[in-house]
Amino acid sequence: MPRRLALAAAQLGPIQRAEGRDVVVGRMVRLMEQAHRRGAEVVVFPELALTTFFPRWYEEDLAAADHWYETAMPSAATAPLFEAARRYGLGFHLGYAEKTSEGRRFNTAVYVHPSGEVVLKYRKVHLPGHAEYDPQRRVQHLEKRYFEVGDLGFPVVRAPVGETEANIGMLICNDRRWPEAWRVLGLQQVELVMLGYNTPSLNMENRGFEAHHLRVFHSHLSIQAGCYQNACFAAGVAKAGVEDGHELFGHSIIVNPQGEIMAQATSWDDELIVADCDLSMCELGRRTIFDFARHRRPETYGRITAQTGSVAPSTWSPSRS
Repeated sequence: MPRRLALAAAQLGPIQRAEGRDVVVGRMVRLMEQAHRRGAEVVVFPELALTTFFPRWYEEDLAAADHWYETAMPSAATAPLFEAARRYGLGFHLGYAEKTSEGRRFNTAVYVHPSGEVVLKYRKVHLPGHAEYDPQRRVQHLEKRYFEVGDLGFPVVRAPVGETEANIGMLICNDRRWPEAWRVLGLQQVELVMLGYNTPSLNMENRGFEAHHLRVFHSHLSIQAGCYQNACFAAGVAKAGVEDGHELFGHSIIVNPQGEIMAQATSWDDELIVADCDLSMCELGRRTIFDFARHRRPETYGRITAQTGSVAPSTWSPSRS
């Protein structure tokens, strides 16, 4: 029996460093209004949706970066999002920088029910980049400086979405490139993965060339493979455009459990894409090729959790007997 969900991905154009939260939240509320007019029931916003991507700047004193973080959710600045959710009957996903009452810092996302209640929180696990200023880089990527590794694992919860219920989970940006993250969600029968990202169009590591078009391809490949191999839908939602002089590639997508792109953003601006998702499509993969109970062999996978860095294999040599 079909279980329908009208899912919206709300891509954001660039947020400049000088742009205040009131301006950004106003843009987001307008996207929620548009989602309501188009019949959407859930709206997914990007990673760090309230500010520019601030880890591109180095601060010696972490306290000097405190103004980028949220200490409460909702806050005075984000209250209009919660009010819009109640007004339009929309659930929404929001990525933001979180500073806890204990002073810990995380790259965080929440899913909010139309009532305004936070249903699920996730903190980013796979932090890219580096922790100290790197003079060799044209642009810094200091997520390891400004955030701790997420401490909530990869939770999944069954919750109301629109007129049905779904098993929902979240990933943030670089998490999408790690199949282990998708599989942990898949082992909890996730049906909808909400995923925000801020990804530059150029690889700033300066350790070899990565073609511009491959940046988008690798992003889409990761999300499509994750959906196919775990029989789930996903909304991969970007920040896009030239932000403080640095290009983010956008290309937000909604993907089905067979790995097909159902909808894709085509601009570098604020843009809403909507797809009609039948959550019952998740059942086919779970009952056939990805029936984990029948086909997984965890006794052979020990290396995945026992080891971090890669190691060279043993060297073959011909028998001398």
